Amino acid sequence: MKDAKMHVLLGVAVFVGASFCSAAEQEMLRLSGDTALHDPVIIKEGDTYYVFATGGRRGQNCVPIHTSTDLRHWTRIGYVFEELPEWAPKEIPGTRGTWAPDISFFNGTYHLYYSVSTFGKNSSAIGLAVNETLDPNSPKYKWVDRGMVVRSTEGADDWNAIDGNIAIEDNGRVWLNWGSFWGGIKMRRIDPATGMLSAEDTKLYSLARRPRSVDGAVEAPFLIRRDGDWYLFVSFDFCCRGAKSTYNVRVGRSRDITGPYVDRDGTPMMEGGGTLVIEATEGAWRGAGHQAVLQEGGIDYLVFHAYDATTGRSHLQISTMVWEDGWPRVGSLP
Repeated sequence: MKDAKMHVLLGVAVFVGASFCSAAEQEMLRLSGDTALHDPVIIKEGDTYYVFATGGRRGQNCVPIHTSTDLRHWTRIGYVFEELPEWAPKEIPGTRGTWAPDISFFNGTYHLYYSVSTFGKNSSAIGLAVNETLDPNSPKYKWVDRGMVVRSTEGADDWNAIDGNIAIEDNGRVWLNWGSFWGGIKMRRIDPATGMLSAEDTKLYSLARRPRSVDGAVEAPFLIRRDGDWYLFVSFDFCCRGAKSTYNVRVGRSRDITGPYVDRDGTPMMEGGGTLVIEATEGAWRGAGHQAVLQEGGIDYLVFHAYDATTGRSHLQISTMVWEDGWPRVGSLP
């Protein structure tokens, strides 16, 4: 992958020649500007970082876009969707928008996978929109919706088709992993030419789940590869409750992208395992979760949201991430 754009793997940006120095210790970055958002995912094109998230206007989620040139000061520049894609309310009656996006670059195109659902139900779908560039000033800038990729049906499927994330293997095989509550985290192969589910490999893989005794609260998967191992980051417990949110980030590791994933203690993620990466239970923030990872110039960053303990609003958070004995460590929220 010699072209700068082609250093995008797993829905994250991996760019060489960055101006940041390697961090010996983890650091929670001080952010400013337009940081009020939910479910962030990050990528870089040129000298600009782009965060796509959940949020909207007039009561409708339409995937806001935030930009920065230094990872610290953020500006909202617009939205992916002006209106709900035509297919969405037909497939998922009652849905009010598109949310929980993922952004990746493969086959010469930016791919934005997004969720369509009604809160608390697994009658859900993941859709796809594509663009040649993320720069809104480019004449090539135009989001084109390609429609539904995968759907879960209430009463028929024991999984929930939201919170999609793309992972790309070295051999060019592309995977879509997703999931929230119910049967946990699932994965299918993607046809890189279309961005849709593969007709070659139709197997549904299971990556992580939690026992029903804890309400099956695992969601928002995000896969990265580091030193030959795959790392599956997920969020445990509950989001979307403002200052009462209990979200926390966990991780497991596997040699193979399809698993099995185990935590630092050796507990399989299919049996509820997951090593704690970050939580926020006191101080100024609550419910740290719905994470993404940015890998850039030898530095890894954990990107997530947390809820202001006073206002209950969710805001973007970014921490450098260091590795000890093959496991990540991040900064602490104030």
